[in-house]
Amino acid sequence: MWTNNKTAGVSLKVLHLLQHCCLQTGCRTWGGRGADRRPRQLCRLLSSSGPPWRLLFFGSDHFAVESLKLLTASRSSSDGLLESLEVVTLSGNVPVKRFALENQLPTHSWPPDNVDGRFDIGVVVSFGCLLPERLINKFPYGILNVHPSLLPRWRGPAPVFHTILHGDTVTGVTIMQIRPDRFDVGPILNQEVKQVPENCTADELGSALATKGAQLLIDTLVTLPERMVNKKEQGQTGATFAPKINTSMSWMVWEEQTCDQISRLYRAIGSRTHLRTIWMGRTVKLLHFVGKCHISLSDQRRKPVPGSVSYQRESNTLAVCCKDGWVGFKEVLLKKRLTAADFYNGYLHQTDKGLFVSKKKSSEARQIRENLSL
Repeated sequence: MWTNNKTAGVSLKVLHLLQHCCLQTGCRTWGGRGADRRPRQLCRLLSSSGPPWRLLFFGSDHFAVESLKLLTASRSSSDGLLESLEVVTLSGNVPVKRFALENQLPTHSWPPDNVDGRFDIGVVVSFGCLLPERLINKFPYGILNVHPSLLPRWRGPAPVFHTILHGDTVTGVTIMQIRPDRFDVGPILNQEVKQVPENCTADELGSALATKGAQLLIDTLVTLPERMVNKKEQGQTGATFAPKINTSMSWMVWEEQTCDQISRLYRAIGSRTHLRTIWMGRTVKLLHFVGKCHISLSDQRRKPVPGSVSYQRESNTLAVCCKDGWVGFKEVLLKKRLTAADFYNGYLHQTDKGLFVSKKKSSEARQIRENLSL
């Protein structure tokens, strides 16, 4: 069933490469240190003209498992897409390794050895390791990557988190070719757009993109020779970087953050690390965010400052004043997990210090005290 597509695709690729070789290399020999690499690439492509592919998969987390699931199903079916499927995993009990072992897939430790001539194509999904050129060159069709953003926007290790954090309304999945020793800069073979659902979390969006990415990967492999011919280099216009999420991002700055910014921060990182603030010199972790609150203060003459805390008895919520309004939390973590009522009854109502302080402000106050004591 692949004969026509395979022949057409490879013929186009061969003609494309031959044209470049003839125009750019002239009569140079194919060997030697200064030789052009295109003839060698042509030979590799001729050795494997299309499906069924011998595929080596590189992955680690749950996002990667979705692609591996579809590849495993394809290998077991009669669709003729995969001849063989093997897996490279990182050390430890990572989800990809568990799935591979449960489904009797041959596994390799990172970095893999003895891959020469055994595979046509590699696929990397959420792997986290830079691949050297000597490894990439062992695959006639190179190594593909499933990336959960519309590259070149959100290159880097945490694109889904930054999509939510920055309030993007549109995202998607990109299938690209890996470039040696660099992340997320290779040519694009396939892309698909996805609308970001309102108020979704990073986990919810990541799950949806994992499914879409797996399907797009299969589609790309079916028509890989043609897509190799029509691949597009990434431009720098619109390129952004998505660094890893770290705990320093979880500190609240009440006087600078709006209700919407706090909501996006919670939905982006809340499942990984709790939002944090300071109360009377102690760290308080803020749990069960309920969004923007509409409250009425008992004393209308007092204008609340950012960080002010008001207990809302009717909804059992701690409302905190931020830059442009109030946001609510149902629970906090101090020494132990406390409901809003528990925190109010056990702590807030016993003191007039009903104020959460930003870490930046706390540090400034501590520095002032230290300077005064000199």
